[in-house]
Amino acid sequence: MQLTGKKAVVVGGASGMGRATAEALAAGGAQVAILDRESSDGKAIAETIGAAFHPADITDFDGTEQTLAAAVAELGGLHIIVTTAGGGRVERTLGRGGPHDLDNFRRVIDLNLIATFNLGRLAAAHMAGNEPEDGERGVIVNTSSIAAFEGQIGQVAYTAAKAGIAGMALTMARDLGSLGIRVLAIAPSLFATGATAGLKDDQVGALVADAAFPKRMGRPEEYAKLALAIIDNPMLNGQCLRLDAGQRFAPR
Repeated sequence: MQLTGKKAVVVGGASGMGRATAEALAAGGAQVAILDRESSDGKAIAETIGAAFHPADITDFDGTEQTLAAAVAELGGLHIIVTTAGGGRVERTLGRGGPHDLDNFRRVIDLNLIATFNLGRLAAAHMAGNEPEDGERGVIVNTSSIAAFEGQIGQVAYTAAKAGIAGMALTMARDLGSLGIRVLAIAPSLFATGATAGLKDDQVGALVADAAFPKRMGRPEEYAKLALAIIDNPMLNGQCLRLDAGQRFAPR
């Protein structure tokens, strides 16, 4: 899919990998809308790159539907959605204080998995009416994690959520294939984002020691490059692509 003139929404586009993707899409000629928390830097970033900003709480599923509809109406359509918003918490299945809190588990699933599916189903409905370009009407890019495959101790909720995102890529692609809509997921390793900003050099070194090369955290623009490559190549579909420098998470 050619970027010029396409309408794109980036969820979580106010920081980290989402911001880099929003910037890359805008630089490539797409019209971009950023969805992120009202307390984020989304408005300032949108102004800088000539995008629109729509505050959103993606765990408010009905509210997200309305916000996405407003963003699509302002853009005049939707061809691309990239979802990067998410997060987790550390809690073992059985810890010293007892079993994993069930509400905490649900919150992580809601934030990562349910919110991602909600955005995907809604985006597909907007994309379905597009005039096809070489048979293609839209591209959905979701964000998983290598924790989906090698979840570490204390990541059981996050692993379940990210594994769900990875697992539904093929089924969603099959569901939407007749409409010319592709669905993929990216599974990053540790990336230099706000979530990792407080780590010291020695901590980072230990965390990336088992990477093949390069032995460092990923850069947000490297995520953006893969997202744009996915959008560009119509033969990429129905899979979760690892972006991890050959790293495999150890148990802890």
